[in-house]
Amino acid sequence: MKHLIRAAAGALLIPAFALAVAPAQAQAQETFRIGFVNPDRVLREAQPAKNAQAKLEAEFLKREKDLTAQGDALKAASEKFEREAPTLSESQRTTRQRSLVDQDRDFQRKRREFQEDLNARKNEELQQVYERANRVVKQVAEAEKYDAILQEAIYINPKHDITDKVIKALNASVASPAPAAGK
Repeated sequence: MKHLIRAAAGALLIPAFALAVAPAQAQAQETFRIGFVNPDRVLREAQPAKNAQAKLEAEFLKREKDLTAQGDALKAASEKFEREAPTLSESQRTTRQRSLVDQDRDFQRKRREFQEDLNARKNEELQQVYERANRVVKQVAEAEKYDAILQEAIYINPKHDITDKVIKALNASVASPAPAAGK
């Protein structure tokens, strides 16, 4: 009787074990899809990035021209001082030197402020482009059933590069902007 119970229990365990192993084998045969996006190319080639760059250039063009003009004027004044210095009295030379130093200090301060403002705005614009690009990468990944998307790699096989798809999708999103909220 004990033999019969063991045989019956063994017969029940074999199909149960086979059922437990079958899903694990099916999962092992499932492929892992990986993709790669080159963020530098996206920032160079995607229309939203180009639009952001054009916006920054337009926004800062006047200040940049003003700074260039101020720098040129300071350089011309410095060169004039160098030519005229030998003929000036000591007090005139000292006064003009102080004036040039003050103008240079003002110019350096304005240039530093310009660079800080430009960098802050550039970071804001790039952040918006990155967020938009990340949404598009996620949409492409979900639509094409990728398991992982990498942005940095030492080597990537070109067949896994989805950068062109992302750029195309970003450009398409610019061509057909989303409707405004509340409409």
